[in-house]
Amino acid sequence: MFRVDSGSDVPIYRQLVQQVRRDVMLGRLRPGDQLPSVKEVVDALSVNPNTVVKAFGELEHQGMIVRRQGVGTFVAASPPLASLAAAPGLLGPLARWVERARREGLSAEQIRVLLEAALDEPAAGEDGRQAAGGAA
Repeated sequence: MFRVDSGSDVPIYRQLVQQVRRDVMLGRLRPGDQLPSVKEVVDALSVNPNTVVKAFGELEHQGMIVRRQGVGTFVAASPPLASLAAAPGLLGPLARWVERARREGLSAEQIRVLLEAALDEPAAGEDGRQAAGGAA
C-alpha cells in the first residue's frame, strides 16, 4: 500500500501521510477501510516503527484516521478531505499529460513545479480582467 522514496527531501513519515491523504481524496481508501498495522508497514518498507507511529499519529490528529485499541487503524467515518471520486474524468487526461511530460524528459520534480505553476495561475476572470468581448 505504501511506497517511500529514500532519496526524497520529504521525510518518510510525511510521505506516508501524503499517500493516505491522496488515497482518501482519490477514493482508493474509503471511510471504514482498515490500514495496515505498524508492524506490516515496517516489515514492507524496512522503516523505523517510530516513523510509522508518527505518520499515523499525525493522520489521527488531522482526523483522517481512527485507532481502535486491539482492533486496528481505520479511515475515519468522516475524513476532513472531500473525495475526488466525483471527478474521475480528470485523472485520465492528467495521467496522460504526466506520461507525455515524462517522455519529454521531465523529472518528477519538474512536473510538480509545472503543476504548481499552473495552480498558481489565475483562472479566467479571477484576475479582475474582463475576457475579450466582455462587459466593461
